[in-house]
Amino acid sequence: MGVRFALTGGREGWIRMLLTAVGVGLGVALLLLTTAIPSALAVRHDRDAARLDYTYGPHRPKAANTLVISDADTTYRGKDVRGRLVEPEGPRAPIAPGLARYPAAGDMVVSPALKRLLGSADGTLLRERLPYRIVGTIGESGLIGSHELAYYAGAKDLASRINGWRTARITRFGPPQASPASKTDPVLILLVLVVFVVLLMPVAVFIAAAVRFGGERRDRRLAALRLVGSDSRMTRRIAAGEALAGSLVGLVFGTGFFLLGRQLAASVEIMDISVFPSYLNPSPALAALVAVAVPAAAVLVTLFALRGVVIEPLGVVRTARPARRRLWWRLLLPLGGLACLAPMIGQGRNNGTFNEYLVIGGVLLLLVGVTALLPWVVEAVVARLGLGGVAWQLAVRRLQLSSGSAARMVNGIAVAVAGAIALQMLFAGVQGDYTKSTGKDTDSIQMQVNLSRGVPFVPVAGKFAATKGVREATALGSTELADRPWTPGHGPDNTVGLTVGTCASLRKVAALTSCHDGDVFVAKGGNEDSEVDQYVRPGRTLHVNTSDGLGGGPDVVWTVPHGMKQVRAITGPNGTKDSGVLMTPAALSGPMSGALSGGVYLRLDESVPDVHEYVRNTAARIDPLADAMVWSATEQSDKFTSIRTGTFVGAVCVLALIGASLLVSQLEQLRERRKLLSSLVAFGTRRRTLSMSVLWQTAIPIALGLLLASAVGLTLGGVLLKMVGSTVSVDWPSVLAMTGVGAAVVVTVTLLSLPPLLRMMRPEGLRTE
Repeated sequence: MGVRFALTGGREGWIRMLLTAVGVGLGVALLLLTTAIPSALAVRHDRDAARLDYTYGPHRPKAANTLVISDADTTYRGKDVRGRLVEPEGPRAPIAPGLARYPAAGDMVVSPALKRLLGSADGTLLRERLPYRIVGTIGESGLIGSHELAYYAGAKDLASRINGWRTARITRFGPPQASPASKTDPVLILLVLVVFVVLLMPVAVFIAAAVRFGGERRDRRLAALRLVGSDSRMTRRIAAGEALAGSLVGLVFGTGFFLLGRQLAASVEIMDISVFPSYLNPSPALAALVAVAVPAAAVLVTLFALRGVVIEPLGVVRTARPARRRLWWRLLLPLGGLACLAPMIGQGRNNGTFNEYLVIGGVLLLLVGVTALLPWVVEAVVARLGLGGVAWQLAVRRLQLSSGSAARMVNGIAVAVAGAIALQMLFAGVQGDYTKSTGKDTDSIQMQVNLSRGVPFVPVAGKFAATKGVREATALGSTELADRPWTPGHGPDNTVGLTVGTCASLRKVAALTSCHDGDVFVAKGGNEDSEVDQYVRPGRTLHVNTSDGLGGGPDVVWTVPHGMKQVRAITGPNGTKDSGVLMTPAALSGPMSGALSGGVYLRLDESVPDVHEYVRNTAARIDPLADAMVWSATEQSDKFTSIRTGTFVGAVCVLALIGASLLVSQLEQLRERRKLLSSLVAFGTRRRTLSMSVLWQTAIPIALGLLLASAVGLTLGGVLLKMVGSTVSVDWPSVLAMTGVGAAVVVTVTLLSLPPLLRMMRPEGLRTE
């Protein structure tokens, strides 16, 4: 009978079924997406591992199965571009994933996203940096995302540039032998657990709210059946059948929404993260769990909501004001959550791991406490609201009669905001542990370009200085000196740094009184003073490091001259104060020049648009393997950054669900009141008054919900910070921002619901069949 009520209730029944199915379907789609995330992450990791080339690997001889490959990565307007220069040395050279064959010298194969970028007006500057002819595209198996920018370009004479750093000879692609697992950071594990609970809890709340669509009419119908002879068990079974039918249709809708979203996934990129549709394959076990859990939850929520129908059906039929909600059991939920988390307060990362079951249980209970407390708060507040305008009175009276429906609509947004505030506090509290200073003076230097060994670095300083947006360019070459030569596997124990540059450049690393080309200096007062005193003695022969990471090379020697000038080391452009030998270019011998690695330090006018891209283009013209880096004052742990990025991506998806579900919920409530709205208009009520009434009916519960969410979120965030041993501090701008985002979503949904509201005020709404 319950299924028949859902499926054969005429137009009203079908509309109610459709709204329920859409609401449940949106939640199911996000749950299926969540179950597919582990698979997507695993595929991305496997694809990335399969194409690893390790250009810093060991030296190998040329053979029929070798490939010389160079790392030519770059960045364009904040997005990473993965680049490789390749030169196969034999017919059995390994083929990179996603390629059928390698491009000839001067040609390149690119990812579809890079091809689109290079063909657009936005890619003009990047096209100058990649002067190769496009002859093909990289297949999906060679990319980790649909929006990844990547290319393989053919090159010549790469073997002469093998250096164990950015160019190497390889025989295979893929990861090396398994390395020992790193120790798990308990704080990062705690972050992951809290993130999953916070992101999934609003989904569950929305599904529970969706199965209650049309609940008032259904309750009156079931109360009538109860009065004409249906016992309590039969009433519950009828309600369960109706809820089960709606949830099953919702599963079908959710599967359709997920498949549609899966196909559209390739066109979306969030925080530089993109996937291919084939990545999003839910785990069969998790998908089956969703298929069972959603109908079961729908039935349980419905049965829980039938207390008034079964026990006091006359009250439901008369639509009298329901009995006051009790507070004591609602307080038990957040208190129970705090009790779960309390034993781990002060534990920190140094005292073992956090109990994941207590963490999940405690966070769940606190967030569920929001959904339990909010109806009581709304009821208690609206019961005390005073008189006002007509719109205000209509809104308040409606809330007094059905505060439960209003609370259900904003429960999800309140839970999401509470969780977001707690996460923001936790991230802000621990980010200092995963962020460290680079020691770079970003006020003096904004970019650094590292050139390949042997590239003349002194002449190129003028080319960088002439680049648009560059105010000053300082070029310095560097290598090491030791008392014995470098041999494979037997490098010297102690070395002394050698820095080469013009007089103007050397003044950036030492206090020079006088300087002429051909001078040699010994700088003291910085790091490695003891090594300088031990090795840099007049007449002593020192060996120059020519190994460049390969462990061997020609033995180039240098004799320490007499009469070197003593100077004081100062903090250089790289942020360190180093003792060592300083030389001007004329003092270098020919073999020593080939052992120097050049670096150019740039002071920029960052008000010039795309100044970083102009510098990178200049670097690419000078040396295709140059590494251009934008300096930053701090750097953050990759794992911490990836968790924060994943949280942001998940929050965007949850907010999209929140908006869609709230819109469906709002439309369902307006549909339930269609006749009432039409009657009020027929009696002369202005449409503007009714529109303002609807806005007040949304604004009052959401304001109360956000206040409650802020209190719970601040409490949860404080407890989590105590657990990881951090100082509890509130970043009020972030808290207000999270609250504002939640309010903005509700306001947007309310504004979108105004056009349907105006249509429902027409006289046709009075028609009854």
